[in-house]
Amino acid sequence: MNAHEERINGIEAGADDFLSKPVNQQELFSRVKSLLRIKSLQDEVKTQAAQLARWNETLEARVREQVGELERLARLKRFFSPPLAEAIVQGGGEELLKAHRREINVVFIDLRGFTAFTDRAEPEEVMELLQVYHATMGRIVLAHDGTLERFAGDSLMVFFNDPLPIARPAEQAVRMALAMQQAFPPLGREWNKRGYELALGCGIAQGYATLGAIGFEGRWDYAAIGSVTNLAARLCAEAAGGQVLIDRKTMAKVEDLVEASPVGPLNLKGFAQSVAAFTVAGLKPAG
Repeated sequence: MNAHEERINGIEAGADDFLSKPVNQQELFSRVKSLLRIKSLQDEVKTQAAQLARWNETLEARVREQVGELERLARLKRFFSPPLAEAIVQGGGEELLKAHRREINVVFIDLRGFTAFTDRAEPEEVMELLQVYHATMGRIVLAHDGTLERFAGDSLMVFFNDPLPIARPAEQAVRMALAMQQAFPPLGREWNKRGYELALGCGIAQGYATLGAIGFEGRWDYAAIGSVTNLAARLCAEAAGGQVLIDRKTMAKVEDLVEASPVGPLNLKGFAQSVAAFTVAGLKPAG
């Protein structure tokens, strides 16, 4: 077998290089240096591949984490304003959704004349009204950082100071209610042209409630439970169209802000004692 055939057989057998006898020492050293350089490059490639694999694992973990945050954010945005939902996610605030007790201001609103409207109107008209009404009121809730508990037909319940405490929740509640009363007349006039008389009533109360997420996997709501929610609902029921009624605790917090006058005491269903109430005409002039 000649030298050429031996070289081919050696390489086919798995050799990285081949020297024929007699071995030239200088050539041997040069080939060894070359093979060491190749080995070093191979090791570097393996190290980089391992590092890249670790980076990929870290990236996948971060992607899963980000997807999880987006899913939590989407769930929270069903209850809260987008900025508040983002603040909860960034702060790991799902703990805030567990049952807890806090003083809040509850705002309850509904439409006067809605029952008569549904008796006379076509279902498509009712849906049209509710869509416009909910959209208009919903924008005002978000603008005032309120927590929307629910839409229930023409009724709307919003509370302030939970799940994150805010400065002057009573003031925010009253400002939102007045903004809603200001925004409703154009809607009312539009439906008045069709022969329907509609107006907005509002009740606001302050007190302690138990709050947290309730429901089951796939359908969660965020709720406030306590007599303060009932009081706000009863005050709303007493309010005439265009009127905002507030309880004594709320009045104590906003008396320097609003023009208000007493309308009580009121005998409200579910309350053994009469309730002092005040009607808010508007904000006091600045200055």
